This record gives sequence, C-alpha cells and structure tokens, in this order.
Amino acid sequence: MLEKGDKIAIVCCSNGQPRSYKEKLVKLHEILVQLGLIPVWGNHIYEISHAFNGSAEDKAKDLMRFYQDNQIKAIFDISGGNIANEAISYIDFDVISKSNKRFCGYSDLTTIINAIYTKTGKTSILYQIRNLLYEDSETQIKNFKNTIIDGKNDLFNIKYQFIQKNEMKGILVGGNIRCLLKLAGTEYWPDMRGKILLLEALEGEAPQMVAYFSQLKQMDVFEQVEGLLLGTFTKIEKERCTPDIQELVRRYAGDKVPIACTKEIGHNTNSKGVMIGMEYAFK
Repeated sequence: MLEKGDKIAIVCCSNGQPRSYKEKLVKLHEILVQLGLIPVWGNHIYEISHAFNGSAEDKAKDLMRFYQDNQIKAIFDISGGNIANEAISYIDFDVISKSNKRFCGYSDLTTIINAIYTKTGKTSILYQIRNLLYEDSETQIKNFKNTIIDGKNDLFNIKYQFIQKNEMKGILVGGNIRCLLKLAGTEYWPDMRGKILLLEALEGEAPQMVAYFSQLKQMDVFEQVEGLLLGTFTKIEKERCTPDIQELVRRYAGDKVPIACTKEIGHNTNSKGVMIGMEYAFK
C-alpha cells in the first residue's frame, strides 16, 4: 500500500485532540518517521473549544486538500467521538471517486468510511493508527509495517468463530454501531442487501444495544444482509452485562442469518483492521 518515503496525511474529522495529547502525537509522528513515512498534519488537529476543532467545512477542506494533493498517498484520521458526520455534507465525493488513496479511521469515522463506500464504491480501512502508541505498540507497529509497507496481511488477518451458521460471503460494511446509525435515513447509508455487516461498540450496556438492534430490525437490515460480524463491545463485555451481546443479537437478528464473532476488531488497543467496501468470505 505504501513505500518508504511516502507522505501520509493526518486529520481529525471528529472531535479535536486535547492539547494534553500533544506529547503523544509527537511520539506518533516519530514512530511513523522511523517506519520511513513522512506524516503531514492537518490544520485542525487540536480542540479549540470543548470537542470542537474547527467548523465542519474547515475539517472537510482539510480532508479534501489531502485527497487533491498527489504527494499524499494515504489519509489517516486519529480522532473519534461524536461529530464526524457534520463534515460529510462538505466532502467532494467526485474527487474521492477518482483517487487511489485510502482513508483510514475508526469509531466515529464509521460515518465517513461508510459514506465513502456508498457514494464512490471505494474501500477504506477501519483502524486507529494511534494504536501504534499504546500498550500493544510493539505488535501494532510490527503488524502495521508488515502490512502497510511490506505488503503482507498481518494487520488484516483476524481470528473469528461462528456462533450461528458456518459461512458467509459479501462486501463488508459497518463499524461502530452507534455511529453507523447516524447515517440512517440519509443518502450515505449503505445498501445492506447482500452485505456482511460489521458491528462493534465502545460504550453502551444492554439497554443501549437493545435500542440499536431494534432500529436495525425495524429498518429490515437483518433481512437484507448475508451475515453479521461482531467485533468487541467493550463496556458490555467489561461489565459482564446480561443479556450478553451474543444473546441480544440473536434475539433481534433471528436464527437465519450467519453470525461470526472476533475479539480483534473494535476499540481495544490490540485491535486489527478490516477493509470496509471489500468482499470477504468467512467460513
């Protein structure tokens, strides 16, 4: 995907980074340079007031500037939070459709990633590059280098197991369940027919999941998809909530749709990446 000496863009389309994170982001810059890449930082990285780091239009301009810069080979969003979807209205999807560079982000960036697929058919990477900083940094750096620079598959090679049926095939869409549902009723909602739907979450216990799964059921999503891939549901798993996530998803998805689970996609610091908009076959 990338070669040593390539320039990559760093943006924040969701919540701005706290100023207190500056030392960590300097470290991230150093790691990327050590990997042979040249990070180019956007103009709206840090929060100005509360979570806000500029207007929606400003952040979209930052993003599009990097899409239009031929020297930039990939774009990594280091943010998360709540407000990424406000920038979507200002994104030029015609420009993205003509570009070969990939967008990479997670959590709230589920909105932009799925909008990119819906409007252009382009694939994006659901992954947080800040994982290179945390307690699993040694493994993350190794997987990142082996995959993004050396062309292997370590970062995308995930372990999974089926809890219902035993195979499924289709284009992967989805991501964070709360953030994905922000696209419901908009032109950016992906066509779920024949897709594999990935769902994961950081926050939320059983009542919140009931609300989300109910909405998906009422939208006939479970009738349309070819299968479900469940990532980690951090809070509900940490609190050992009952009913657990597997019971809940079966309750709302029914017994006909294939369901697989993985501990390697989500908000954990050891999480790997997946390609949203790419066809997968799980069996």
